[in-house]
Amino acid sequence: MAVVAPFRGVRYNPEKIEQLEDVVTPPYDVISTEDEKKLLQKNPYSMINLDLRNISQGTTKDDGRYQQACERFQSWQRENVLVQDEQPVIYLYYIDYNHPNGSRLTRKGIVSLVGLAEFAEGIVKPHEKTFSGVISDRLQLMETCKAQFSQIFSIYSDEEQEVITTLEKVREAEPLLQIDDQHTNTHTLWQVTDPEALEYVHSFFKNKSVYIADGHHRYTTALDCRRRALVNNPDLPADHPCNYIMMYLCACEDPGLSVLPTHRLVRWPGTMSADQLRERMQQGMQVTEIQQGSRETLLAEVLNRMNESDTSGDLPAFGVYHPGEDRAFLLQMQAETASLSSSLADKPAVLQELDVVVLSDLLIQEYLELEHEQCVQDGLISYLSDPDMALDRAVKESVLQNAHTAHTPLLFLLNPTKVQQVLKVADSDNIMPHKSTYFYPKIMTGLLLNKLNDEEKVHSF
Repeated sequence: MAVVAPFRGVRYNPEKIEQLEDVVTPPYDVISTEDEKKLLQKNPYSMINLDLRNISQGTTKDDGRYQQACERFQSWQRENVLVQDEQPVIYLYYIDYNHPNGSRLTRKGIVSLVGLAEFAEGIVKPHEKTFSGVISDRLQLMETCKAQFSQIFSIYSDEEQEVITTLEKVREAEPLLQIDDQHTNTHTLWQVTDPEALEYVHSFFKNKSVYIADGHHRYTTALDCRRRALVNNPDLPADHPCNYIMMYLCACEDPGLSVLPTHRLVRWPGTMSADQLRERMQQGMQVTEIQQGSRETLLAEVLNRMNESDTSGDLPAFGVYHPGEDRAFLLQMQAETASLSSSLADKPAVLQELDVVVLSDLLIQEYLELEHEQCVQDGLISYLSDPDMALDRAVKESVLQNAHTAHTPLLFLLNPTKVQQVLKVADSDNIMPHKSTYFYPKIMTGLLLNKLNDEEKVHSF
């Protein structure tokens, strides 16, 4: 089903860029205005100058920045700051990282081209909704620069780790590059050029679907780019790079694959006491107050209890912290709650099982009576993956609330979405709520680029 092919990646020339850490960046969609300034100050050849930060969620106006990025891209190639590998390659890409639970893990994947397929074909499967403003921005950048600057992060099934094992046996002895990011995660790339190994990987994926983990907007952008290319040239060759997308592929059984939760800081518009919060949650939750200790201790105990509930296979469990009164509660869903809930009863079973759906549709929409549109328009929810940072934000907003606003901050804590749940939702053609998954760590932008020029031909088997 999936068509996987090697490609001639474009990358920074180590003879020109000695400190690769100074030019590679996190993905464009997690870079703030302040982050952008810092990245630009590090090195004039920073990837932020090519893979531009998205500045519009609505109609994107071309102020010349896309053409400027294109000119930089061409100039950097002429200066040999960026060089292209001479032969088609599949790249092994490993990340050694610190998991928030304290363990050191290694996530193993490959970077290759994957043939574009419409979602309806069931070859490449999404689990998130996309937004037109983001796609418009990325499309203008991709078409103007004729390049893909970052990889889509996708997962696939390989219980025996056959792909990684095959490629590890024939990879180059020395890594192509190795860098540490700002979180002390180590990113390592190796080249694999062995023809038999490349053909094996190509054959392996013929009977596989791939599932987008991170990068839905970039994939949808590539689909739009291909459609427009076909309008301009109905005879577009099958081996034209516009028919492909650069992907990072990781087996869903890989022991280093981690999904972190994204917690929600909800700003209740008005004053709500902890007792009133508890009363609302008791409509369908067993509510247990966690008592004694500092706020950090309360949060740690709630997270431990949530994890125990998740491990035991029970129904969804959540934590909620009321910073104004320094009180924390464990919320455990009752067996009959879903069938009695007006917001959950009509949803497919595969979605009713998701903690993020229960939180957004039951706890926030039904119990707190906050409609999704209101939350978006009034900025009532912030999404934070780090529980310590989320706690700090909640406490600070509580102090400000007392002095300046009529909002009551409430911090809701989640367990992570399971990888198998992602596959089940995608296989059932359903969509998860916003910020349902955080595959950690993020892929670095700038390690490999992919050119979409007419002269480029994708290797065929």
